Amino acid sequence: MRDTRALLISTTTDFPSVKRAAAAILQVNLGYRCNLSCVHCHVNAGPQRTEMMDEQTVQVLLALIESKRFSTLDLTGGAPEMHPAFRELVRAARAAGMEVIDRCNLTILLEPGYEDLAAFLAGQQVHVVASLPCYLEDNVEKQRGKGVYGKSVAAIRLLNTLGYGHDEALVLDLVYNPVGAHLPPPQASLEQDYKRELATRFDLVFNQLLTITNMPISRFGAVLLANGGFDDYMQLLRDNFNPQTLNGLMCRHTVSVDYQGNLYDCDFNQMLALPMRDRRGAPRHISSLLDTSLAGEAVVVADHCFGCTAGAGSSCGGALE
Repeated sequence: MRDTRALLISTTTDFPSVKRAAAAILQVNLGYRCNLSCVHCHVNAGPQRTEMMDEQTVQVLLALIESKRFSTLDLTGGAPEMHPAFRELVRAARAAGMEVIDRCNLTILLEPGYEDLAAFLAGQQVHVVASLPCYLEDNVEKQRGKGVYGKSVAAIRLLNTLGYGHDEALVLDLVYNPVGAHLPPPQASLEQDYKRELATRFDLVFNQLLTITNMPISRFGAVLLANGGFDDYMQLLRDNFNPQTLNGLMCRHTVSVDYQGNLYDCDFNQMLALPMRDRRGAPRHISSLLDTSLAGEAVVVADHCFGCTAGAGSSCGGALE
């Protein structure tokens, strides 16, 4: 089987050049441990993963939060809530006036030992961005495993009870990923479908739906390769390239940090070991952000970037058009 990382790194891309704007979002991957092992996961997270951010890197991150150079702290994983410093980081960022986003898989809110997590998120007014690949049970469980749909519904109900989706200060967004090798449908119309179905079936509410294209890397890339569909999917992304999405790409205003503190233009580049580099060619570390501006620098691009520019575009904030 071909390796997706080697394939993308060794390919000379014709993707357009992209320049950074001022960075506003600090997206931090706290580690790859997760209570789930989802088919579409681009970080290969799971219960057996042991990679987690160490205390020294956490301290640098706290110093960067105190510097107030970013307006948003976006915490991801794995399940970021499983990191011992998760709550400390949330409190520090909120005290510094930052918006905090928690990339939540929903089911973690019901795990033993995390029973008070939802109340903590509400108390800190954390913006919850929760993965729910579909409003239909079969599609969710194809991607995420048996029993996940019911737990996800229960977790959304818990968040609704605490005010999420009702109180304007408690924002709950849901994330849709296609089940197969195709592009997401239009975000606005699919959001209406989600809201109707979840309200009718379960009396659940949320704020926005974010549609995200599956990237042909890591676990999803491996599935494509195993099924002989990798090249066809890449061609689909290329055929649907939309230049109107370039200015809104998340890599222009987001800095991605891995669990070791290394810097990337996005979390997809992070999974492909395509780091930001300094003028000497050395990988950059989070400590350099304390006194460095990245505006105007070139983004590291490769063929997987067509995934963010296909159709209506795709980012951690959903469609770009």
